[in-house]
Amino acid sequence: MTSMICVGQFAGSHGVRGLVKLRSFTQDPADVAAYGPLADETGARLFKVTLQGKVKDLFLAKVEGITNREQAQALAGVRLHVDRAALPETEDDDSFYHADLIGLRAERADGSLYGMVKAIYDFGGGDVLEIRIGSGALEMLPFSKACVPVVDVRGGRIVVDLPTVIEAREGDGDGPEDGDEDAEDGEGEQRP
Repeated sequence: MTSMICVGQFAGSHGVRGLVKLRSFTQDPADVAAYGPLADETGARLFKVTLQGKVKDLFLAKVEGITNREQAQALAGVRLHVDRAALPETEDDDSFYHADLIGLRAERADGSLYGMVKAIYDFGGGDVLEIRIGSGALEMLPFSKACVPVVDVRGGRIVVDLPTVIEAREGDGDGPEDGDEDAEDGEGEQRP
């Protein structure tokens, strides 16, 4: 299969006539149905999708060949992909698809190798990069401008600002910060 980009996911059935709930991952959510037939991860199954409405943050979609609740529910969890070539080109060097980052070299500011981008996740608190570092271990880094100040897709690299990452980790402790005497003796501002 060629370079496939995940643009959505079926999220279960709606009603008894075969409508499927669809979660869109595209910038303009309605574009999920604009790229032609969508494929499953293997590319073996194609789905012709027509958007019918919305419920909460999900679309209601009619999928060709799906006519009842059981068939619609069987699609729950199926991730939907399109060929990268079907998507519009990005408008400038600061725009990219998350899938374009997979496999990029992760460098430190001095140009030395830190690792390779293995995956991108969003667990609800913002995007996180999974980097395979030199030892083969996996490192999770926030995908923010502070931690990743440079994204150079054409150059095949990102730059990782490790001092920012290390400071963020050190600040995650539950104890009082250095020099915060009020926190140690229980006086001062109370926080819920």
